[in-house]
Amino acid sequence: MAPHPEPAAAHSTNSWWQVMCLTGLDYFSTLGYQPAIAALAAGLLSPLATLVLVLVTLAGALPVYRRVARESPHGMGSIAMLEQLLPFWRGKLFVLVLLGFAATDFVITMTLSAADATAHVVENPHVPQALHGHEVAITLVFLVILGAVFLKGFREAIGVAVVLVATYLLLNVVVVVAGLWEVVTSPHVVLDWGRALTSQHTDPLMMVAVALVVFPKLALGLSGFETGVAVMPHIKGDRDDTEEQPHGRIRGTKKLLTTAALIMSAFLVTSSIVTTLLIPAKDFQPGQPANGRALAYLAHEHLGSVFGSVYDLSTVAILWFAGASAMAGLLNLLPRYLPRYGMAPHWARATRPTVLVLTGVAFLITWIFDADVTAQGGAYATGVLVLITSAAVAVMIAARRAREHGWTVAFGIIAAVFVYTTLANVVERPDGVKIGACFIAAIIVVSFLSRFLRAFELRVTDVVFDETAKRFVRDCARRRMRLIANEPDARDPAEYRDKIRQMREDHDLPDEDDLIFAEVVVGDPSDFESELRVRGEVLHNRYRVLRMESSTVPNALAALVLHIRDQTGTRPHIHFEWTEGNPVTHFLRFFLFGVGEVAPVTREVLREAEPDPSRRPHVHVG
Repeated sequence: MAPHPEPAAAHSTNSWWQVMCLTGLDYFSTLGYQPAIAALAAGLLSPLATLVLVLVTLAGALPVYRRVARESPHGMGSIAMLEQLLPFWRGKLFVLVLLGFAATDFVITMTLSAADATAHVVENPHVPQALHGHEVAITLVFLVILGAVFLKGFREAIGVAVVLVATYLLLNVVVVVAGLWEVVTSPHVVLDWGRALTSQHTDPLMMVAVALVVFPKLALGLSGFETGVAVMPHIKGDRDDTEEQPHGRIRGTKKLLTTAALIMSAFLVTSSIVTTLLIPAKDFQPGQPANGRALAYLAHEHLGSVFGSVYDLSTVAILWFAGASAMAGLLNLLPRYLPRYGMAPHWARATRPTVLVLTGVAFLITWIFDADVTAQGGAYATGVLVLITSAAVAVMIAARRAREHGWTVAFGIIAAVFVYTTLANVVERPDGVKIGACFIAAIIVVSFLSRFLRAFELRVTDVVFDETAKRFVRDCARRRMRLIANEPDARDPAEYRDKIRQMREDHDLPDEDDLIFAEVVVGDPSDFESELRVRGEVLHNRYRVLRMESSTVPNALAALVLHIRDQTGTRPHIHFEWTEGNPVTHFLRFFLFGVGEVAPVTREVLREAEPDPSRRPHVHVG
């Protein structure tokens, strides 16, 4: 690191509260359906179960993601933390699994938000009754519009998000305050609720126990934290922020997370109180007017159809925009990981084919769940909970490595709570893990197929020689340059002496030709692309060696000889010996571990990288 780091590169940044509105498209929009789902799941205990949810939010999810913001300040989130903590193929596979659940989270956000927007449209008294029964078709229309916008080219407008979120929250304040006023001025409401509650649960401790058991069903109220850290690059930092130490950005993100959690917690508690006390239990059931739209029901009942229609319009707008935000998040998330693993098909680099695929998946999920908000809640909650649980585990490991024993214990307890919550949700509503498993299977299959098809790409972003290596190339550039591919072993004089004798015999090389050894040390074979650094060494005062570290031996050697050709204008020769063993086994070793039958694979990489045989470096095998 330089003594005086340069300022971080300029981004299109905004104040933290403006970016909070961008995350609020996902987080705050859940008020459109969360109170109804909570009432349906917990019944009369909805306020108490919601209090448990708020406690988990403020004492669990919030400190976890404040730590994630500190550890991963460039928007990569907890997935990147776990990728660094779990190296090699274990880390890659684990990231692919998390990407499957993240895809579940984002895609279900699209379909659930569209379905709830449909519910607010259909249940509005000013909308023709003929639309009832066509919820699937209306939801598909919302998804078509969403896909069409992205096909035209979508740019998230924070200004639009600020207007939508501010309007929506203000309308919710009006509805909640009106509901609380109704509760306060009608004492019988509280008394009726209390009598019904005590008749069902006579023991207060049992009420708490039931609330603890039920609250995982309310996990939708935890959505938005992963999005909160994903948008960190949009947050304006301090003038002296650097990419390595963006302290202002981290501080702004912590303010964003804390403020959003406090706002949402207040709305969760108050909305659960007014909806549970003022709406008959039967109206929460599927097909009834409060199902998926409890606050909108109160808006129409207590503030009139005009205000209710305005509330419906605002809810439809923020829910649709939440789907747009989810689509944008997925389009930004997958390219951050899969291309670096070599696990993205070529068409995935373009936005439009990916949008078509995601829209098609959203169509399928809408059809499977019949555009039912409640039915999709389990799948959404599973995606949210898995990501939060993985974040809790990641920060626990980070705290342990930093030897912060207090935080390690605290994050361990939080991780245990979220593990319980996730497992309880999966057992109660297995649809989420089933859909997540489908996404995981699809991502892993497509990813490994893509990596298999791209196995013979050059896969080196840049080649950098040190001064000794440059001198070796300059000395040999005036005559025929011959490289010997050598797998380093003891690196003693006998190894190099025997290798030269063998190569001269196998390839009938004249004694006067200069020979340079090329050795590759395999680092992380699960990496796909990397920079190739070439270091020149003189061993035992006579043997010249070009030493490299790469994820695969063949790709490194191919990049080396192509770079030498481009620098010197001559086609170098590289000599190999055949490897004993089954060629299929050797290919699998190359695919998974970067080694194997090096000679034919190096030649194939060169053939793909240089289609003109007259310019291709020579490959000799003996």
